[in-house]
Amino acid sequence: MTTLSEAEIARFARHIVLREVGGPGQQKLKAARVLVIGAGGLGAPVIQYLAAAGVGTLGLVDDDIVSLSNLQRQVIHATENIGKPKVASATEAVGHINPHVEIEAHQVRFTQDNAADLVAAYDIAVDGSDNFKTRYLLADTCETVGRPLVTAAIGAFDGSLTTLTPHLKDEAGNPLPGYRDLFPEPPPQGLVPSCAETGVIGALPGILGSMQAMEVIKLICGIGEPLIGRLLLVDSLSMRFETIRYRRGKR
Repeated sequence: MTTLSEAEIARFARHIVLREVGGPGQQKLKAARVLVIGAGGLGAPVIQYLAAAGVGTLGLVDDDIVSLSNLQRQVIHATENIGKPKVASATEAVGHINPHVEIEAHQVRFTQDNAADLVAAYDIAVDGSDNFKTRYLLADTCETVGRPLVTAAIGAFDGSLTTLTPHLKDEAGNPLPGYRDLFPEPPPQGLVPSCAETGVIGALPGILGSMQAMEVIKLICGIGEPLIGRLLLVDSLSMRFETIRYRRGKR
């Protein structure tokens, strides 16, 4: 079991006193390896809260650089980091949050060529991407390789979140649902406008990304009820939260 230093015990004291987490849970967090696809709007709070929570190793995948228009919502990046690779900017920020976290920066685009190797090197994957091609590739790869995936998406004022473990079975021995059971095929190109076209309220990815981090922590520590087979819908204008259940379909 991974041991905690005295400094880490003091840092994570509020976790350790939680009955559901305790010392063993914090050790699990330190031993965990989590892959985050995208260091942008959703990825920013995911990275920040997982680093603060004490996840031992974070793999960051992003080939983009920080631009001025990112800063309204991608709060892990600072004005002085404009023009820097996002993975480098995020690595610098994590160093200020928690120096005990090891960052494995992958300044690459997540593609068919590297997807399996990247996902297989980690225990859990988190989808912070902003396009359907990456989202479906990541979901398919996680199912094939056998890794849990916490995925979220945002629009102008609304978002959704679910946790996927289609490589596992329920208590009755039935395979659990995957991303394509929820959304069988990507929408036609151009049908769903991007955030650059429609805009997005800056606090929204903070809400959904924080929830993604919470799902990851639950998976690592084995606590609570992850959003497996449940899609959480968030409407930030009315601050309404709804949950839709879904099941494994015919493959």
